Amino acid sequence: MHESIFELLQSAGFQPDYKPDISREEILAIIGQYHGIIVRSKTKIDKELLENAIKLEFVARAGAGIDNIDYAEVSKREIKLVNAPEGNRDALGEHTVGMLLTLLHKLGTADREVKAGVWHREQNRGTELGGKVVGIYGFGFMGSAFAEKLKGFGCKVLVYDKYKTNLSDGFIEQVDLETFMEQTEVLSLHVPLTSETKGLFDTNYLLKFSKLSILLNTARGEILPIEALITLLKSQKLIGAGLDVLENEKIQELSADQQKMFDQLVAFDNVILTPHVAGWTYESYERINKVIVSKLQEQG
Repeated sequence: MHESIFELLQSAGFQPDYKPDISREEILAIIGQYHGIIVRSKTKIDKELLENAIKLEFVARAGAGIDNIDYAEVSKREIKLVNAPEGNRDALGEHTVGMLLTLLHKLGTADREVKAGVWHREQNRGTELGGKVVGIYGFGFMGSAFAEKLKGFGCKVLVYDKYKTNLSDGFIEQVDLETFMEQTEVLSLHVPLTSETKGLFDTNYLLKFSKLSILLNTARGEILPIEALITLLKSQKLIGAGLDVLENEKIQELSADQQKMFDQLVAFDNVILTPHVAGWTYESYERINKVIVSKLQEQG
């Protein structure tokens, strides 16, 4: 956590106890003493932990996704749950635009070639974003932030969100899934990881997008099987893909099959990868703290 968390919590009447290197076993041993816990993505708040947390009043997730938290168990025990998507939405929106422009203008390959003494102008001719149809799948804090950053590029922005209505405005257009799949050229994924979305974007599902050429995933790796992405890249249906997340982000601990898939993925020059940092900037690091503490104060 950014060091500002101490002053913020103390000013709000809390007594912070910072343990960034604590193990799972140590958490289970001491959680019964605490009224609240703030975690990032690696600490699982599950039934086992909650059974030991006899005084727990709130769980705060320092970030957006809450897939590491057993929401049903937390709700059943009437424990308050807060997260902070407002804190890193701008960072993720900018990062997603950066990935898209890098792919369209072949910045990655051009950079590598010139540094290697290769001067290929025609092979690195770019494609403009203006006039393209960008489809945003999921329109929460992250999807809407990406849409905001696209203003000024002259592209058409479509939105599909299964659970929201009346999203259209002067810039974006909310459409049904069939229309979304028919028109989308650039697909950006912004849905949380749930039982419904896990593995959703498999080969069969992606092939329903008739004009798809670029795929971006800054949400969760488990929603997009790498095998499906490789299939589309090999068929040349996609001209590029940008991933900030992977199915298994412990890339030093991949199984043999996972390693094989990963090796195939990184061999594509038209794929860019970043290590789950889209929402992780110096500014968001501090802003997340302010959002969390503000929400805890509001809930009392």
